[in-house]
Amino acid sequence: EVQLVESGGGLVQAGESLRLSCTASGIPYDDYAVGWFRQAPGKKREAISCIRRSDGTTYYEDSVKGRFTISSDRAKHTVYLQMNGLKPEDTGVYYCAAGLDGFVVPLVGEYDWWGQGTQVTVSS
Repeated sequence: EVQLVESGGGLVQAGESLRLSCTASGIPYDDYAVGWFRQAPGKKREAISCIRRSDGTTYYEDSVKGRFTISSDRAKHTVYLQMNGLKPEDTGVYYCAAGLDGFVVPLVGEYDWWGQGTQVTVSS
């Protein structure tokens, strides 16, 4: 059974930092891609950042470039999202997802497995 478990969310003030973790288990393939997605209340789920574990290729949504950093620890099957300079508009539920094709694409439909989500709230 494939499982993705996120952790690290919380309530912070604007300008502060959080680090999200996504640990995968049971994926029958090593070179999958992992994406972090955010869903704000009343809005669609959108891709924030993605990484291909095999070569470290990354994607960042424009609003987080220079503030967020995605990284992968292959041995631990864990992908991190370091979020610095958080803004109130970063508030939402953050989901990680794994895609078997290994493509770094910011599309919800390209990912095969999803975690349960972790809440990030940034107060002004």
